[in-house]
Amino acid sequence: MNLFAEMRAQVVESLGAMVAAGDLPEGLDFANVTVEPPRDTAHGDMATNAAMVLARPARMKPRDIAQILAERLVADPRIETAQVAGPGFLNLRLAGAAWSGVVEAVLAQGADFGRSRIGAGSKVNVEFVSCNPTGPLHVGHTRGAVFGDALSALLDFAGFEVTREYYINDGGAQVDVLARSVYERYREAHGLAPEIAEGLYPGDYLVPVGQALRDKVGDAYLDKGEEVWLDELREFATDAMMEMIRADLAALGVEMDVFFSEKSLYGTGQIEAAIELLRDKGLIYEGVLEPPKGKKPEDWEPREQTLFKSTEYGDDVDRPVKKSDGSWTYFAPDIAYHYNKIERGFDALIDVLGADHGGYVKRMKAAVQALSDGRVPLDIKLTQLVRLYKNGEPFKMSKRAGSFVTMRDVVERVGADVTRFVMLTRKNDAPLDFDFDKVLEQSRDNPVFYVQYAHARVHSVLRKAEAAGIALSDTPDLSDPAEFAVAKKLAEWPRLVEIAARTHEPHRVAFYLYDLASEFHALWNRGNEKPELRFLQDGDAAASAAKIALPRAVAVVISAGLAILGVTPATEMR
Repeated sequence: MNLFAEMRAQVVESLGAMVAAGDLPEGLDFANVTVEPPRDTAHGDMATNAAMVLARPARMKPRDIAQILAERLVADPRIETAQVAGPGFLNLRLAGAAWSGVVEAVLAQGADFGRSRIGAGSKVNVEFVSCNPTGPLHVGHTRGAVFGDALSALLDFAGFEVTREYYINDGGAQVDVLARSVYERYREAHGLAPEIAEGLYPGDYLVPVGQALRDKVGDAYLDKGEEVWLDELREFATDAMMEMIRADLAALGVEMDVFFSEKSLYGTGQIEAAIELLRDKGLIYEGVLEPPKGKKPEDWEPREQTLFKSTEYGDDVDRPVKKSDGSWTYFAPDIAYHYNKIERGFDALIDVLGADHGGYVKRMKAAVQALSDGRVPLDIKLTQLVRLYKNGEPFKMSKRAGSFVTMRDVVERVGADVTRFVMLTRKNDAPLDFDFDKVLEQSRDNPVFYVQYAHARVHSVLRKAEAAGIALSDTPDLSDPAEFAVAKKLAEWPRLVEIAARTHEPHRVAFYLYDLASEFHALWNRGNEKPELRFLQDGDAAASAAKIALPRAVAVVISAGLAILGVTPATEMR
């Protein structure tokens, strides 16, 4: 049940009747007609822009359209009043039975309330995390991991077929650096002093990897040149790092469907095939780029390179895919990888990247548009930095990674549920402050606690009802404005799901849950002033059963929302 969608359908049906009656001209497009919450709830429960968007094509005054529409809408028993406001907006106030119907729908549909079909089974690939396999995940990766996982769950809830994917960057020079770093830890495992030269990875996390290598090959690589061990150590070290990364993701509750290796693109003809496809489209050429704007790098020189005409798709400059020495640029395997996704039949692609990849957006969108002839959209979501605080001051934790705070450090300190919820309390492209004190405090200022507390309060009521032998009812008793406020917030859930899914913004779910919890806590506190609003009515089992229906519905929606965020709902607070 989506009450807003139902009301919009009623508005559109009424507009059609107005056309049939000659009150509106034929041929009008109703696509931009909306029904949504009013900016000021004092004006009503819902508002429609129908008269405003149809006035010009109908060549009528918007208030005239709104007045006729209002007269038709009030014939619907769910609509109590329809009032014209301002230049032609129409504010609707719904009857109490409509809001009771929402509560009944929540209880009838359970966790499926709000589930949408807007995805219609479209196949979406969500690539996220995808960090270099050179160490454990850090706190910045945590935000991308949570965002990507929650977005995937949201899209699934909205009817899309989602694949969660991790791109293993194991084809670049960083893997050689990793192998050399592990070799020094291997020497250390044999009692020798490691020589961690500048440029190698210094983190202690490589100590057990060096020990594992010693256990596997003994002293076979000691005092041997790179030509003996480098190739095997690349694979050995990458596998060890990916095992660590998988464990980090598991600790956060993230499970990938696909791990795709960059290395698999090399020597298989996939890069060449993607570039040749672009060449066949006339988008690959040999040329010399203009020098970078601003201060020219000292090592820059005009060299002929193989270039992709990304400017034809909105990029600032054309991008090299092959260097003057004949080797591929970093961009070339990225093109091939996305071509691979297109060939796998995905209808849409989403990449979740760190904010430092901002310069990557235009070129990659250009490549995907060219490769798919505009058929497959690519949305690139950038996640901004996470700043750690304790007692209001910047906080530095142990850095066993050598240069950064790990995901595991954060999760072990506050738990996966808190970590995930907090990471979604800001829009992805806004910096996020993670204060270790605030995320654990029990107050309204802590959204994690506030939402969980609402869910736990409901279960406290249910336990007391069960102990009292009260049979539950799916028919609510709503009479007070505070009760209706909760029911109205519940009605927004299906609409919120569709908006968040279309915009790829899972943080909207966290915001909504906080607002729902606020309305519920306000109702709870209202019961302290008005005993007739308490969920458990002394000596009246039937009244109690009816009153409990509303909080039960609240718990259903909070649980469903938390499931999208990957957070376990609390049934009691400690």
